[in-house]
Amino acid sequence: MANFQQLFNFIGGDWQASTSQQWLDIHNPATGRVLAQVPLTSPSEVDMAVRAASRAFQNWRDTPPPERIQYLFELKNLLEYEFDDLSRSIVEENGKTLKEAQGEMRRAIENVEVACGIPKMMQGGILENIAAGIDEYVLRQPVGVCAIIAPFNFPGMIPFWFLPYALACGNTVLVKPSDRTPITMQNVFRLLEQVAFPPGVVNLVNGAAETVNAILDHPGIAAVSFVGSTKVARHVYTRGAETGKRVQAQGGAKNPLIILPDADLEMTTQIATDSVFGNAGQRCLAASLVVTVGDKARKDFTPALVEAAEKRVVGYGLEDGVQMGPVISPQSRARIQGMIHKGLAEGAHLLVDGRYTQVSGYETGYFLRPTILDDVPPGGEVFRTEIFGPVMGLMHVSDLDEAIALVNSAAYGNMACLFTNSGAAARKFRNQAQAGNIGINIGVAAPMAFFPFSGWKESFFGTLHGQADHAVEFYTQTKVVIERWPREWSRQF
Repeated sequence: MANFQQLFNFIGGDWQASTSQQWLDIHNPATGRVLAQVPLTSPSEVDMAVRAASRAFQNWRDTPPPERIQYLFELKNLLEYEFDDLSRSIVEENGKTLKEAQGEMRRAIENVEVACGIPKMMQGGILENIAAGIDEYVLRQPVGVCAIIAPFNFPGMIPFWFLPYALACGNTVLVKPSDRTPITMQNVFRLLEQVAFPPGVVNLVNGAAETVNAILDHPGIAAVSFVGSTKVARHVYTRGAETGKRVQAQGGAKNPLIILPDADLEMTTQIATDSVFGNAGQRCLAASLVVTVGDKARKDFTPALVEAAEKRVVGYGLEDGVQMGPVISPQSRARIQGMIHKGLAEGAHLLVDGRYTQVSGYETGYFLRPTILDDVPPGGEVFRTEIFGPVMGLMHVSDLDEAIALVNSAAYGNMACLFTNSGAAARKFRNQAQAGNIGINIGVAAPMAFFPFSGWKESFFGTLHGQADHAVEFYTQTKVVIERWPREWSRQF
């Protein structure tokens, strides 16, 4: 075999070589170099993992919450100790800059910290004397075996929107990382192995669509958490629900930033370009559309955004000074180039063209430079489609009401942001904008770990989101107990 590593599954506390005959090469997007081979795990191997998790569930469920979180405290310490290596792993397989990868891992660790509060977060409630001599109370109990299906763009962070909460609540877990970026989670599971969770409590299976469907169809899995495109999120939600599972499925987005004339020019320009081009636009909270309100905002901000985009340094994310890395694959690059061509065909104008890019020393990398399409027509394909690349769609409206109407006309509802110095405008926007995450003078409205990661419309399928109290509710089921102790029994004592 070649001199790169082959990845393993982690089932029942042991690393196992997959029996699959199908493997995929994992490439460094900046260099094109093969980093590893990942197996496309078969349904029979998924069944092995689910059975291991099922066997472990009862004992883990009965482990007191204060004891369960001791494992998470240990995991937090190991994540801190391996922070730099994990961040570099993300850069190598995903392509983002080291600073972005470090931010991702910091958010992952924050979720572990929040989940350590489960003895408080998981508490129920009680009311004495709902009737004479009768008390009623609510318990929260774990749901069983839970599966996490993660995307390529945040291989270190997004599994931690779910994993620590599921474990802290007493569930056992099966994680399937993206088949495009599986190495970071392989490294995380080396740390989980060191923590020494009881065998079967945490399990890892690699794979692609067949593996996902095996998870969705398996009767032993009680709940599924997913992040990815809207098309796949809808599939996961529908197929999982058909087999009686709880499902939370985060989908795609087309996030608008609205800029009012009174917005701070320097701050807003910096934040907007970071939001659009950070992680090469490959994030569900990337700003896809920038909308100026009124002639003054258009006149002031258009040249400022162009200048900032043209100055952005593109290259290998481990090198100093690089501000944007490559996209994940040559197929993604070709698709993004095609969407830029589509925008031009629809009547938009190129202010910055990043379609045909080579980075010196990394000619085989999957690079694009920042691109700005001006006058994107409302209702067109570029307006509707999540490009998931470093492309800013620039639009212009006359007033805030028109901007809000534009936001609300979109199929997606993941995030919407407003830049202004007006408290009244901000209050109106946060009240009327139809999106689950709202930013005011914030370009990426990513909730902290102690708030749920929201999302509306085509951006989310389900009821309860990841992180914080939503995660606790999702990974527990409520049991209502009504008790009566007749007085004549009490007289015996």
